[in-house]
Amino acid sequence: MKILRVYVDASVIGGCFDPEFAVESRALVKMAEDGEIILVASSVLLEELKKAPTHVKDLLGSLPDGAVEYLETGSESERLHELYLVAGVVGGSAADDARHVATATVAGVDVIVSWNFKHIVHFDKIKAYNAVNLKEGYPILSIYTPKEMV
Repeated sequence: MKILRVYVDASVIGGCFDPEFAVESRALVKMAEDGEIILVASSVLLEELKKAPTHVKDLLGSLPDGAVEYLETGSESERLHELYLVAGVVGGSAADDARHVATATVAGVDVIVSWNFKHIVHFDKIKAYNAVNLKEGYPILSIYTPKEMV
């Protein structure tokens, strides 16, 4: 059976320490610890985590080998990110959210998981990201909350 590659953003990692989101976020991380899924983390996430408290920053590094796959953004994902902005999927203030989606798309992850209801896990945004992706030859993205994954 194929192990799912699950792209996570800072809302999921930080959610492990937020009472409102902790149960499902921690359950998702536990799935990675148990080898049921692979968490996919990008350089965008790592940059965002630099501003987080130490215990949040250290979470990914505390996971066993093979539980996390690290991605760098590249020219292809930057081009897709720009296309999302030009298409008006999100505005400039949410550019990093679009960068998460572009990086995950180019990497061919199985699913993006986020608690960001405004710019990522939002019906209209998912449709708009997918419209750009299809136009550019990428597959349709699956985007869910951790609650839908555990």
